[in-house]
Amino acid sequence: MHRANSSSLTPRYFILNGIPGLEAAHIWISLPFCFMYIIAVVGNFGLIYLISHEEVLHRPMYYFLALLSITDVSGCTSFVPNMLCIFWFSLKEIDFNACLVQMFFIHMLTGMESGVLMLMALDRYVAICYPLRYATILTNTVITKVGLATFMRSVLLMIPFTFLIKRLPYCRGNLIHHTYCDHMSVAKLSCGNVKINAIYGLIAAILIGGFDMVCISVSYTMIIRAVLNLSSSDARHKAFSTCTSHICAIVITYVPAFFNFFTHRFGGRTIPHHIHIFIANLYLLLPPTLNPIVYGVKTKQIREGVIKLFFKEKDILTLR
Repeated sequence: MHRANSSSLTPRYFILNGIPGLEAAHIWISLPFCFMYIIAVVGNFGLIYLISHEEVLHRPMYYFLALLSITDVSGCTSFVPNMLCIFWFSLKEIDFNACLVQMFFIHMLTGMESGVLMLMALDRYVAICYPLRYATILTNTVITKVGLATFMRSVLLMIPFTFLIKRLPYCRGNLIHHTYCDHMSVAKLSCGNVKINAIYGLIAAILIGGFDMVCISVSYTMIIRAVLNLSSSDARHKAFSTCTSHICAIVITYVPAFFNFFTHRFGGRTIPHHIHIFIANLYLLLPPTLNPIVYGVKTKQIREGVIKLFFKEKDILTLR
């Protein structure tokens, strides 16, 4: 008997159903997501512009922040416009290969964000524990190399996802109950063995998220030890204050990520599916929205740069 191969069971397109059970409320649901996306794009592009134009911000800490902003705005742009098209215009069809591309970029940029947060923790460690050697250790060449290494790690670990998805036969329809192409959401439509997909997904999460969390934890353990050894309370306060923005960024990124991870794997039957979708979207959209606000509020140099830029533009308009 002839056995159908996976290519003959590959759909031409998938249908992204948005948030199942809440189709009637898609327009209203889209409004906060659209508002968050606008804040994310304006805030992150504003940070990138400020860091590139203000000489006082040409330091390793702000270079890593610019890299985080680029990653954030790229990450939310990889799925929010398509999600809004689903909510507003019911444009639910997505080509099979386009779905794979979206899946790759979402997972790759998520891994990249985790890696940049890890690099920012190492930056704080060097700045506090080796302040006199800070500029000589974190040179522009070193920053470029570690940034590229983080990018390549994410790319190389996420490329297999596309091949793992492409090899599967699909005979359970082409309807994805999600707002974007997520690896396991697509894999669940297959009638083949997806065990290797689940195992590799867990391995990738450990190699990226697990490794980065260990590095961040070790860095902050060393930072706390160094700060507590300072004799002056003012020096301790100043040292800790340079880390508050980064700690907020870690909480904003990892808390929704872990919540999404554990509810997806252990709360499948107790938590409604539309709650899973909400969490999955917030997990990707919350960090890009809040990071520019956190760094703008908490970082004195960025606040001063924004005020300086604002008054400079105001003076130019007045002269005209």
